[in-house]
Amino acid sequence: MDILFLKDFRVELIIGIYEWERKVPQPVLLDLEIGLPNSRAGETDNVADTIDYGQVAARIRAACAALRPALVEALAEHVAQLIRNEFGAPWVRVTVTKLAIVRGVKALGITIERGQRGCVMSHMQPAR
Repeated sequence: MDILFLKDFRVELIIGIYEWERKVPQPVLLDLEIGLPNSRAGETDNVADTIDYGQVAARIRAACAALRPALVEALAEHVAQLIRNEFGAPWVRVTVTKLAIVRGVKALGITIERGQRGCVMSHMQPAR
């Protein structure tokens, strides 16, 4: 399985459990790894044979503009389900990072995986 990734994808949204967090949008970083089922884009050089990362980014930005989750877990789950349901990815890993929210902590967040990651077949012969 090929894996498309987007690193340090910055979105701004209202997120948090504290009253002060819910007053203004704050930056959140997303790291995404998206499993590509039967990707042929390396052979064809055609975006139709993969998942268009530009469309993924635009869709997530639009979704985040409408969301107001309390927890990073809820944001991660929403993004994972969006990618799997709307783009047909069989597997996704989503990391959500909030920056400098807790005193003395540079970043905090969560990583989730959803779906089945494809098996990689080995061409090596078994040891005798």
